[in-house]
Amino acid sequence: MSCDKTRNFRTLFISDVHLGSKPAKAEFLIDFLRHHEAETLFLVGDIVDGWRLRRSWHWPQTHNDVVQKLLRQARKGTRITYIAGNHDEFLRNFQGTHFGGIVVADRAIHETADGRRFLVIHGDQFDSIVHNVRWLAYLGDKAYDAAIIVNRVVARFRRLFGMPYWSFSSWAKVKVKKAVNFISHFQQIVAQEARRSNVDGVICGHIHHAAMERIEGIEYVNTGDWVESCTAIAEHFDGSMEIIHWAHVLADVPASSGRFVPVVIDGDAAEAA
Repeated sequence: MSCDKTRNFRTLFISDVHLGSKPAKAEFLIDFLRHHEAETLFLVGDIVDGWRLRRSWHWPQTHNDVVQKLLRQARKGTRITYIAGNHDEFLRNFQGTHFGGIVVADRAIHETADGRRFLVIHGDQFDSIVHNVRWLAYLGDKAYDAAIIVNRVVARFRRLFGMPYWSFSSWAKVKVKKAVNFISHFQQIVAQEARRSNVDGVICGHIHHAAMERIEGIEYVNTGDWVESCTAIAEHFDGSMEIIHWAHVLADVPASSGRFVPVVIDGDAAEAA
């Protein structure tokens, strides 16, 4: 797919950007937002990483640029709903509040163009570790940081050999048996919540694993993340949906094109002309 022109959608769903953390690929997201527009945009939780910001302040200009880009879209008429997640759970105290045209919610119901109804929710509510063993959730967050460091090393070697970006931590997560079991269990529980909510499907984030599956009659859609895979869910004007892998698209853009081509250097993105 060419990324030289703007693609227009009915709805876009983005989650797990983790602004405020060093691994956040803000430049990738800024480039994505330049080339994708929608009537409605759902930010499906963990857009800001309050956990990391409490530990140490990290807020480069690119992270601020993401916020400004979203606010500009809201001013231009895009309907934006910010669903709070566990890393930005402080926003759950502000449900129904508008910030620069962006409304905050804990969950929402989205109706597609073809009449299907989806529960939109971050998904941490169904992660027992996050809610019942808080210290283990923070320990898991530290382990995730370690996996991202390995990611940087792998990314550097792949760049040296002209290979496209590939996420070691995403690969490891789906290859390790316990992680596979966790993902499967998470999907089942979220699908059950959708059934209880009397909707056709669920759109969530939280586990950083983009997917579109049918689980016992429920359409399960996960938006992925903007730390590793750089994925979003797009709804077309006929109601059909697709997963957009933006890191994959950017890897196919030749440097001679003059386009912005982010490359990962020590966990942050830099511009390669």
